[in-house]
Amino acid sequence: MFGVSSMTEQLRKVALLKPSEALIKADPKKWHYGPDFDPNKISDVHGSFTNLLIDNGVEVFWIDDKSSGIADAVFTYDASLMTKHGAILMSPGKVLRAGEQDLHQAFYESCKIPVIGSISGTGRAEAGDTLWLDNSTLIVGRGFRTNQQGVDQIRDILEPLGVEVLVYDLPFYKGADACLHLMSLISLVDTRIALVALQLLPVGFYELLKSRGFQIIEAPATEFETSNTLSTNVLALSPGRCVMLNNLPLTTKKLEQFGIHVQVFNGDALCIGCEGGPTCLTRPLLRD
Repeated sequence: MFGVSSMTEQLRKVALLKPSEALIKADPKKWHYGPDFDPNKISDVHGSFTNLLIDNGVEVFWIDDKSSGIADAVFTYDASLMTKHGAILMSPGKVLRAGEQDLHQAFYESCKIPVIGSISGTGRAEAGDTLWLDNSTLIVGRGFRTNQQGVDQIRDILEPLGVEVLVYDLPFYKGADACLHLMSLISLVDTRIALVALQLLPVGFYELLKSRGFQIIEAPATEFETSNTLSTNVLALSPGRCVMLNNLPLTTKKLEQFGIHVQVFNGDALCIGCEGGPTCLTRPLLRD
């Protein structure tokens, strides 16, 4: 079974990719990794995160890296998007991640999961710029990693299937080299509760959230900055149950004040160092 059209329904199955030799030997300057990047710790970090998922009843499937040389491939969220009908192969906007979707295509073929479309030509899109607001609404962030051609192709694939695709421009923030996805700015932590980097959220998207009845938790700005935007990268295991990075006490306290149950792991060496949080490390295959 497969199918995803929510950020918060019970997480049943995910695809992961183990830290590759390309990641362990990566040139931090080339890949835009920060000072927290520690190749000696990243395998243990990933293993701890994997065990946390398994302990919470999530079934884990493994994508084969096939010696691709793509260090960022460990962040399996980005190169494909799962829907209720099958997967969409994305086309990463980060030049060094070009072709990463081919790893996902081979994985889906091996699992007999249908691929319902792919981003092609000059289209660029990363699934980190997508967010399921509800079962029939997909939000897409247009920015340095996802361009208008990519947006148009996502819409062409999904709107005939009854999914409304709404698009908002992302802020410039720290520029094209930094990783700022839509999901850097917001995580849904319950069916109608969102953790948000409010100072960077597009006004139109804020107004949409309010009109749809969402409660908004404003992420503490200091921890958003010190975590390299990852304080707002929170993975929902089910409505009101989440996984996030540790050492973010202000953010954790705010979530708990809204009744959110939080589990944490020490992911600095991999997540903060390489600009990808717990959500980025997973490609959800089934939520129900």
